[in-house]
Amino acid sequence: MSALQTRREFLKRGAKTSAVLAAFPQIVSASVLGKNGRIAPSNKITLGMIGTGSHGINMNLKSFLPQEDAQIVAVCDVDRDRVLKARDLVNEKYGNQDCAVYEDFREILIRKDIDAVMISTPDHWHVPMSLMAMQSGKDVICEKPTMTIQEGRDLVHAVKRNGAIFQTSTEDRSLYIYHRLAELVRNGRIGKLHTIRVTLPQQPEVPGDPTPMPVPENLNWNLWLGPAPDSYYTQDRVHFNFRWHFDTSAGIIADWGTHLFDTAQWANDTETSGPVHISSRGTFWISGLYNTPKEYHVEYTYANGVKMIVDHGGTGIRCEGTEGWIEVPYWRAPLQADPPAILTSVIRPDEIKLFTCPQGEHRNFLNCVKSRKQPYFPAEIGHRVATLCHLANISLLLKRDLDWDPQRQVFPNDPEANRMLSRSMRSPWHL
Repeated sequence: MSALQTRREFLKRGAKTSAVLAAFPQIVSASVLGKNGRIAPSNKITLGMIGTGSHGINMNLKSFLPQEDAQIVAVCDVDRDRVLKARDLVNEKYGNQDCAVYEDFREILIRKDIDAVMISTPDHWHVPMSLMAMQSGKDVICEKPTMTIQEGRDLVHAVKRNGAIFQTSTEDRSLYIYHRLAELVRNGRIGKLHTIRVTLPQQPEVPGDPTPMPVPENLNWNLWLGPAPDSYYTQDRVHFNFRWHFDTSAGIIADWGTHLFDTAQWANDTETSGPVHISSRGTFWISGLYNTPKEYHVEYTYANGVKMIVDHGGTGIRCEGTEGWIEVPYWRAPLQADPPAILTSVIRPDEIKLFTCPQGEHRNFLNCVKSRKQPYFPAEIGHRVATLCHLANISLLLKRDLDWDPQRQVFPNDPEANRMLSRSMRSPWHL
């Protein structure tokens, strides 16, 4: 039985006992009982928000606040300025001062009254926090991507072992254009798929300032680093800029690839598999602070013969088949196709219908916490998408082609590449 179900049963039993023991009638608000269309507090999913930066607040916190069957009860961040902003938004929404504030995420995990957590931290914290949360009996919705292929495998195993609901937090599968593209391709509207073309952005033009700086008083730098290698503070390492360091991220390929590669694998029917060969060429920064790929060209070959070609310089995806093509030329752009009749094609009842939730990943997560069904972007599929990103980085770093076994999830007969499937963590953190 899940932590949520256990607490719900306890509350129900407590309510019945109180009714029996009450000597005098009491006046109880209808909203407490869930009448007049309102949800009783005992039936709400209680949430802790871990990570309250710009995306943590503007996308995740603000998406959960309107949900009638959810209640944010705690917020956590190592940056005090940010966490206080989040607290104020929560209290303003609920009209009280009840939202708890924490600097250390472990304070949220030990609270038995919290059912689930939303993790919106830098990438190097995603899997460690998710594993600890599930071990604490909580369901998890976590930003993408993983840090390594091995971390992704550990995450998948932990979800199964703990019987947890895990949602990889991206909106793409709920967006009509990407869902529609994948569904049309899967149902043969462009004939036999043979090529997928994806464009991803470049890194910033400025390579980052490596000059050491004093740690701001409002920031717990040691806890921000966590499992990442020990290093000095500079403003170009933290907040949005964590994305350009291999210590804390997998670069722009992972930041954006986790979006568009998912649609590609959805359309290719390889959500729980992957390519068998990777080739690449690219450049890295030669000065400054940033060290993840700057410019790149990557080609993936799948066992079914489909080739995915990835270039820097955009945010688009295009699927080409024997009878036409369909594309989203840039992020959230209207669908285009040739022949144009593809766009008005009707998916028949007997054809493939791809699971989605038009209300978004946050609504889908709450639905699944209650139903105990898998969300639209579960751990296994999220891991496989992140693996594509890591495969590109490993090929670019080694400056050579790679063969990949998607079933065993190893590089066949390639010890050098296999050593890059994982990385060490700074003590005392470990998986």
